[in-house]
Amino acid sequence: MITLRPASERFHTDAGWLDSRHTFSFGEHWDPRHAGFRSLLVLNDDRVIPGGGFGTHGHRDMEIVSWVLEGALEHKDSLGSGSVLKPGMVQRMSAGTGIRHSEFNSSRSQPLHFLQIWIVPEKEGLPPEYEEETLDPALLDGRLHVVAARDAKPDAVTIRQDAAIRIGRLKKGHALTYPIAPGRHAWVHVASGEIDLNGLGLQEGDGAAVSDERELRVSTPSSAEILVFDLA
Repeated sequence: MITLRPASERFHTDAGWLDSRHTFSFGEHWDPRHAGFRSLLVLNDDRVIPGGGFGTHGHRDMEIVSWVLEGALEHKDSLGSGSVLKPGMVQRMSAGTGIRHSEFNSSRSQPLHFLQIWIVPEKEGLPPEYEEETLDPALLDGRLHVVAARDAKPDAVTIRQDAAIRIGRLKKGHALTYPIAPGRHAWVHVASGEIDLNGLGLQEGDGAAVSDERELRVSTPSSAEILVFDLA
């Protein structure tokens, strides 16, 4: 079964410096029909104006993954970590027992577009951690590369949950198949472009919950970038 979540139906926050589309309930936006999917709790599509950003604030007991689509994301946290993330870099911050951080558009002239992902950890009270990886773009071409997982491989960050995030970039005419193990579920998010998913058309910003399916069959009439969340 595949249930679509159209981009046009996502929740919307416009804070002036921030234009955010929320796939799931977030902040003041609450709908029990869209309160996450399995361990995937938040999937925010954030656009930040030059120089804007999230001031220092705290989190607990959450695995937070950031994926930059355009621009540069400046990160600082209470662990002493500091970095500027650009497209092709994946960041994981495990809030654990508590962490404070800020995230800003490091440019004074260019916009920032990134995905903010929250996954519920398998245990509460874990120590906070920070990690990032820079990926070879070739790893994403025409296939779904693991960028975050509990048993992280090279070119991936670790998340403390039975979940994996895969990202792929497809060119016009490309197609791929991804098997779904029995008892597992998937969430598909189109970061850019458009795809055909098991016979259903999805465009930029669209999402789809996948359960009781043996595989994902993805093709595209143009170029596209997609995220696939493999979830227990």
